[in-house]
Amino acid sequence: MDLHHPILREFPEHRETIRRLKGSDDHFRNIFDEYHRLDDEIYRIEEEIDFATDQEIEELKMRRAKLKDYIYHLIRHAPAACPACEGTGVAP
Repeated sequence: MDLHHPILREFPEHRETIRRLKGSDDHFRNIFDEYHRLDDEIYRIEEEIDFATDQEIEELKMRRAKLKDYIYHLIRHAPAACPACEGTGVAP
């Protein structure tokens, strides 16, 4: 059983949008990075590398789920790709 939940595996159909947002949107990149730090923390607890109480792990999982929902919201409401931007989100 894989305990990691990376965003690209959660939303493979949005790979290009995620890549574009990570490269052009500081807010998205910060939320994306926070999600993955939290996912790694949960993984380490579930693998008994680090320790936490049941309540702490449930709170971490709830935060991860809320971040995932927010990331999905940002993906779904991202502006369409700009063909002239060559995937950067920034017009030349």
